[in-house]
Amino acid sequence: MTRTAVIGSGWAGLAAAVAATGAGQHVTLFEAARTLGGRARTLMLDTPTGPLAVDNGQHILIGAYTATLGLMARLGAPPETVLHALPLALPFADGTGLRTPTWAARWPAPLDALAAIATTPGWGWREKLSLTTASLRWQFGGFYCDPQLTVAQLCARLPAQVFQDLIEPLCVSALNTAAHQASAQVFLRVLKDALFGAGHGPWNGATLLLPRVPLGQLLPEPAQRWLQARGAQVHTGRRVGTLLASASGWLVDGEPFDRVLLATPPGASARLLEPVAKHLPAAAAWTAQAQALRFEAIATVYALAQRPLPQGAAMLALRHGPNAPAQFVFDKAALGGPKGLLAFVVSASGNDRERLQADVLTQAQALGLGPLNVLQTVVEKRATFACTPQLQRPPSHMGNGLWAVADFVAGPYPATLEGAVRCGLAAGARSD
Repeated sequence: MTRTAVIGSGWAGLAAAVAATGAGQHVTLFEAARTLGGRARTLMLDTPTGPLAVDNGQHILIGAYTATLGLMARLGAPPETVLHALPLALPFADGTGLRTPTWAARWPAPLDALAAIATTPGWGWREKLSLTTASLRWQFGGFYCDPQLTVAQLCARLPAQVFQDLIEPLCVSALNTAAHQASAQVFLRVLKDALFGAGHGPWNGATLLLPRVPLGQLLPEPAQRWLQARGAQVHTGRRVGTLLASASGWLVDGEPFDRVLLATPPGASARLLEPVAKHLPAAAAWTAQAQALRFEAIATVYALAQRPLPQGAAMLALRHGPNAPAQFVFDKAALGGPKGLLAFVVSASGNDRERLQADVLTQAQALGLGPLNVLQTVVEKRATFACTPQLQRPPSHMGNGLWAVADFVAGPYPATLEGAVRCGLAAGARSD
């Protein structure tokens, strides 16, 4: 039986471990932290009323995440029970913003998206016609563009209101990169799958899926139970110290394996690959490409408010700018959480924690939420790679049974849960 080591338990590593186990391999999973999940895991906050389970970052899934949703179902976490589904919508507190009308929510793609465009409040016929024309042009062009273009350049002919109300928030939420820096080609791939592709089960590709439970219950905890029930070994609190090539395969801290799947951040992977790179040119090239990537932060400000979000919304888009950093706010009470708990999300975050909190509080006051009590600000400094045009991402396969599984390796998607899961599933199922 093939012995496979998976180092790291983010969603890519967990997907790889499940796929390898399902393919009949004997899997050992190593995780340095005490909990599984990587950058999409559960945290415990101390609050005046006791411990509170939150996430290390608020995530939005969509119906087009077919690999992720399928894996969740396979592991015993049916998406229909743990996710709150909303038709495509990016509503603002003043009632404007794109939203799919109820009567079109079940229409097949792209009719649901076209209906949302046609009924967007606050847009005139020029805005609606311009976006509809551009969307159809992208579709007829196979969702391909000059790979050197940024999203801002791709959308330069769209009216300013369409760009500000839809393109900018959609780009920063999907690519975690500002529109004037983000890759237009990757953005179009996201649009292809989300707005014009099929979804999972009863959902369209563009359906927004908001977690009703902490992230750990979506995939990490079900994956751990699934793996252990099938004989896989799961070691938490175990940081791998050495990775060495052997005559028959690999040695992970002296333990022999036939295959090694690295599911760690670039820095940790480069440390483990240093002795390997001296004898395996592909590992040296991989390290150079991985370390050349530029990363962006994502911050989530958790706060208690006296009132729910306007319109009773579970999620609102926010007008953001130099002193208004948050792009979205989520009402956790509407998603099964405690009353008054809000999560403000700042993608492509650049400010320090104190400045960030102060600016977010100012944004919250403008929404009429009353005084907020900040519980904690969670900052993932290297949350995603900067998804810029013509970016050279490292490959997944390095040869000799050595793989890298992560959302930053070569692939069509930005740094998303779906990209991570697809990479992990593909590498884990292999035998080489």
